[in-house]
Amino acid sequence: MGDRKIKVSCFQCGQTNYYPEEAGHKTVVCGRCRNPLPRPGDVVSVNSAQAVNLISRSSLPVLVDFYSDSCGPCLLMAPILDRLARRRAGELMVIKVDVERHQDLAAQLGITAVPTFIVFHKNAERGRVSGAMGEMDFSLWVARLT
Repeated sequence: MGDRKIKVSCFQCGQTNYYPEEAGHKTVVCGRCRNPLPRPGDVVSVNSAQAVNLISRSSLPVLVDFYSDSCGPCLLMAPILDRLARRRAGELMVIKVDVERHQDLAAQLGITAVPTFIVFHKNAERGRVSGAMGEMDFSLWVARLT
């Protein structure tokens, strides 16, 4: 393992930090705001404020999954999203926003269908797609935008 560190952005302040690979299940905190950091490769559900922080401040590209728990295609895409997040840990932040709980952000970004996936980098939208996709097509779509 060694001293390998993986980039991860803080949900609270957007600061990009280096997460030590050997940390395992220990809590690692942000160097700026001291809040706990997500583990690299995890897909985490966030609230509107956390999503906006990452979109506007993260130096890593951010893939946002706008979803609903009652949506079949959303449930179909969840394991695909998990595998992508693990493969691209340190290169990409993957987050989920529940459109039923965070209607304000969904409306602000013009989300009209779920699942909708948007890739942001440095506060700019790079691309969006709605609906379920095959794993290879989805991974290639994300790779083109990041």
